[in-house]
Amino acid sequence: MQQIPSSRAARAAAVAAGALGATGLVIAAPALAQAWPAKPVRIIVAFPPGGISDFAARAIAPGLTEALRQTVVVENRGGAAGAIGTEVVAKSAPDGHTLLAHTVTFTVGPHMTASPPADPLRDVMAVTQIIDAPNILVVTPSMPVRSVKELVALAAKRRGELSFASSGYGSGTHLSGELFKLLAKIDMIHIAYKGGGPAVADLLGGHVPTMFSTLPSVTSHVAAGRLRALAVTGARRFPSVPEVPTMIEAGVAGYSFSGWSGIFAPIGTPREIAVRFAEETARVLRAPGFRDKLLIQGADAVGSTPDEFAAFVRSEYARWGQLVRQSGIKAEQ
Repeated sequence: MQQIPSSRAARAAAVAAGALGATGLVIAAPALAQAWPAKPVRIIVAFPPGGISDFAARAIAPGLTEALRQTVVVENRGGAAGAIGTEVVAKSAPDGHTLLAHTVTFTVGPHMTASPPADPLRDVMAVTQIIDAPNILVVTPSMPVRSVKELVALAAKRRGELSFASSGYGSGTHLSGELFKLLAKIDMIHIAYKGGGPAVADLLGGHVPTMFSTLPSVTSHVAAGRLRALAVTGARRFPSVPEVPTMIEAGVAGYSFSGWSGIFAPIGTPREIAVRFAEETARVLRAPGFRDKLLIQGADAVGSTPDEFAAFVRSEYARWGQLVRQSGIKAEQ
């Protein structure tokens, strides 16, 4: 039986095959893919435990372990706004055994500095989007507004006086607010906290009047009347809060934001491996009752193909690049 080559040898063989013609590539790639995975698969989460990418990766890991008949291990390598974990994966062998879990911020960061440490279009290849996770716009009950239109009118009247909290500079909750400011043509002060917990605590304490928050952080407070929900940021109403309109329905044309999470692989990973991982992930996401578990955490299942996710990443990259340029936000010093 022909021995499967090592990752380094496989890359050399692929280059040689490319010089000879497409036939060699067609033969070599399926052979490598059929043997995958030959050992445990690591999903490197580019952030500390507890974030959306960590949740998404850990949600699918047990099902993938069963489907692939190899252990799927989730490993957190946070730091440098996701650049450390990304570098680990980008420098790994492109054999499908080391993958990256990242979020929407991956498509934003490169535009916020002249020398980005990591870039989703340059350093890795897209495999599949796992989840879609919109935010929700909430205000304190003391705010004299009951709709997004009323909030926009108040912000226009009190230009530069109203503030919104976020879980951190450059975070999804920050971007949600910046997009709101841009599309609604209003000026609000951004107050960055070190995490969603402290931000919500100050929101409940009345120290900041409004916030774009993840759903799990505030829905219980909304139900109890401690906060008022004005809109969700996704393109569609979210199943767990169907009574809350989207930002578009609430009057902000063109508004759509998702704190998505997806899987990336080192450049050069065989397409067949990426396709199989995406297919198995989609099967896990379609398992009975799995979507309900995600909805409780404020996320919805996606399970896209590598081509679909690559196109989505490119569109997000262009979209957030435009927002960064127009809003003037820079990487935090």
